[in-house]
Amino acid sequence: MSVQAPLFAPFAATLGASSVLIGIMMSTGQIANLTGNLIAGPLIDRYGKKLFITLPMMISGGLFIAHSFATDATTLLVLRVANGFALAFLIPSALALLSSYAKNSQQQGKNMAIYGMLMTIASILAPLAGGNLGNLLGYEATYFFIGSGLLLISIYTLGYIHDSSAVSLSDKLNSTLTFGQVLALPTVHIILATGFAVMYIHGVIIYEVPYLAVEMGYSTARTGLLLSLMATGTLTSLSLFFLHRLDPVKRLMFGLFGMSMTLFAIFTDMLALPILLFVVGFFFGIVMPAMATAITDAVSKKGHGRAFGLMSSFYSLGIIVSSFVTGVVRDVISPYFIAFVIGMIILTFIGYKKMGIPSGSRAKSFQ
Repeated sequence: MSVQAPLFAPFAATLGASSVLIGIMMSTGQIANLTGNLIAGPLIDRYGKKLFITLPMMISGGLFIAHSFATDATTLLVLRVANGFALAFLIPSALALLSSYAKNSQQQGKNMAIYGMLMTIASILAPLAGGNLGNLLGYEATYFFIGSGLLLISIYTLGYIHDSSAVSLSDKLNSTLTFGQVLALPTVHIILATGFAVMYIHGVIIYEVPYLAVEMGYSTARTGLLLSLMATGTLTSLSLFFLHRLDPVKRLMFGLFGMSMTLFAIFTDMLALPILLFVVGFFFGIVMPAMATAITDAVSKKGHGRAFGLMSSFYSLGIIVSSFVTGVVRDVISPYFIAFVIGMIILTFIGYKKMGIPSGSRAKSFQ
């Protein structure tokens, strides 16, 4: 998926989209993704994970191929929305399946760390590949390549992915948690707020960096390299395995603080952008595995589908808001400054929330 990261904004611009319209495109795609996340949770818990891993990849592969035939911004917007909805089922299903293989919290942390490292390696290589493919083949052929790759992977999953347990439908219906039961857990509030803030920050970066190709005349290969530097920082922190033994909620707070302060350094030009992107990626790598571990620590297995669906929906919400706000305000005020303020406000909230959890009276005020 990250192959398209340096391509979408300049591709949309070539089809006549303004910076505001590009922001709307990214936001509406994430609105569709959020909607799908909320629908996905109950379906995953009820019908299993494999179906919602294989089918979305097949549909998304076809939609990415369709991107290569887009001739105007309206068509691209429709494809973005449809693709966002299809992919909404994939990540919650994959995380729920992976979590079901773990027998304890330590194994869970290890699984999520490995998952994060693989995702990050892809995030390093893919923008480089996408940027260079965009220069070499053009936007249309590169989108065709992405779609074909997803179709091949979906065929592979048909034979090689299996749900970890075979439970009857009646057992699943009786054992699953409702969204309300999941949301009633105080730690979940912290996790969801952090997820929103982190993905808001991430959304600003994945909007602003590729847009340098439009605004500053950078090549897609150069913007792809910048995104890969951020992913390299993420891989570096994921490689520090001792961090995964620390309390996941404290890691969430530390990572969000680091990302927010790095944004402050970006909009004040304290250091070169490539260095700061590496640093923000480093803190992002601290947060992401901690998110998944915190969810599985807070919610029992029978609610993992809904829990990961909620987590993914707040990820989507962060991208939705950041894409729209960035497209609207970037000519007036630095989007990095807005992201810094939002990060610090939410960090203050979750810090107070965490202090309130052991105290009955304070915790109740947030429930």
